[in-house]
Amino acid sequence: MIKNPILPGFNPDPSICRVGEDYYIATSTFEWFPGVQIHHSRDLVNWRLLGHALNETRLLDLKGVPSSGGVWAPALTHCDGLFYLCYTVVHQHEAATKDTPNYLITAPSVEGPWSDPVFVNSSGFDPSLFHDEDGRKYWLNMVWDHRPEKHPFYGIVLQEYDPQAKNLVGKPELIFKGSSIQLTEGPHLYKRNGYYYLLTAEGGTEYEHAVTLARSRELRGSYEVHPENPILTSSRDPDLALQKAGHASLVETPSGEWYMPHLCGRTIPGTRRCNLGRETAIQKVEWREDDWLYLSCGGNEPQAEVPAPDLEPHSFPELPSRLPFDSPHYATPRGPSSSVVRKPNRLTLEGKESLESNFEQAMLARRLTSQRSTVTTRLSFEPESFQQMAGLAAYYNTYLFHYLYLSMDEDKGLCLQIHSCDDGVSSFPLGSGIIAVSTGELFLRATFEDKDLQFHFSEDGENFREAGPVLDASILSDDHGEHWGFTGSFVALACQDLTGSSLQANFDFLELSS
Repeated sequence: MIKNPILPGFNPDPSICRVGEDYYIATSTFEWFPGVQIHHSRDLVNWRLLGHALNETRLLDLKGVPSSGGVWAPALTHCDGLFYLCYTVVHQHEAATKDTPNYLITAPSVEGPWSDPVFVNSSGFDPSLFHDEDGRKYWLNMVWDHRPEKHPFYGIVLQEYDPQAKNLVGKPELIFKGSSIQLTEGPHLYKRNGYYYLLTAEGGTEYEHAVTLARSRELRGSYEVHPENPILTSSRDPDLALQKAGHASLVETPSGEWYMPHLCGRTIPGTRRCNLGRETAIQKVEWREDDWLYLSCGGNEPQAEVPAPDLEPHSFPELPSRLPFDSPHYATPRGPSSSVVRKPNRLTLEGKESLESNFEQAMLARRLTSQRSTVTTRLSFEPESFQQMAGLAAYYNTYLFHYLYLSMDEDKGLCLQIHSCDDGVSSFPLGSGIIAVSTGELFLRATFEDKDLQFHFSEDGENFREAGPVLDASILSDDHGEHWGFTGSFVALACQDLTGSSLQANFDFLELSS
């Protein structure tokens, strides 16, 4: 059996691609660098993080993008010996208008080197590339409509793409306005038995999310919606283990079995908040005599376990609780920074801007993959000012975080403080009761127990004391606050020097156990 989610933690908008015996899934990374995570499998059961496509500054510039801007919905395909990757770099997304430049890169191997990005268009987001049987290629994306009294999700457009000239040919044609569910996005086009099948995401990427399928004998339509649409959704049962099911793609195994990876979310018990973010699950699907696609289990609700394909099992080594700092499982907000110096067993952060900054932060972070986890690090830091801080954060974005940090107070000397940010509103749970410590070498710990987060500290690594009250981990979620959020919780090592002196902090390890 395949146990869902197959990619736990912040891994949304899966686009799957098979080349021979290898399966690859590309997922969105938003404001985090490197961009576009690529996971690899041989059996659709066991997955490993292979790396990132957008891992150089020549490929991706995220400086200044807002929280949950950046890289949206990559689409990975393979044709003619090349991998093709389409993606959006969203510069602004909370206003009536959207700034959504779309790009295409190619590579002979999924591990690169990837070509320089080609700008394609910017009429909307979620681009994908369809390779037709006659060798022609077609670009699809949703179109954003900012006009008053118009539905903002205008529909899916198609336009021919010339790979030699590296540009679009002719005019975009509207091929699908969506079903009655609306909010049509995430298009992927497939061809089978003389039909063109258009798979889209609808209903918005929250609890009404869904997968819609339509088909046409002609590439440009008109497209007929599946008679039992949506083919996948969690919207009718709030008790399902996998909520928010939607934004899917399709893959066929060599023996003719079909699977559909899709976005999902897992709520914290007793809440409607998914602090791990939007994750990737997979469902087994089948084509029936009417040439329509259905879930193999029947109905249209996602299953927590599904039958594995008839493939040779292929496992990967289990991730250790302590990953070296040069592991691809770490990320930085908005791009690489010279202030983040990574060696396998040592991390040096040169203090930069605040946790609320959209520019340069000195931070290295790892995705939280379980709602019950313990995170521990060892910090060495000698602040000389209250404007110099370093520590351990439970971090969602610039508006939502809890941060235990070491700093300096004129009266108490070296001290620990907590900074919490709830929808952009800051509070300091310790108040004036900051915790004086005798050394700048400390062990810091964060314990997640569903919605509860408790910070601890220790001077010897064995005897830990509580640091402050129990905090609300559920606010670190797409589902909390007034700002759009599409990412997930990270555990982060961070350092700020608001004096501008770039004081360094050193970390010996980051241990994450569940």
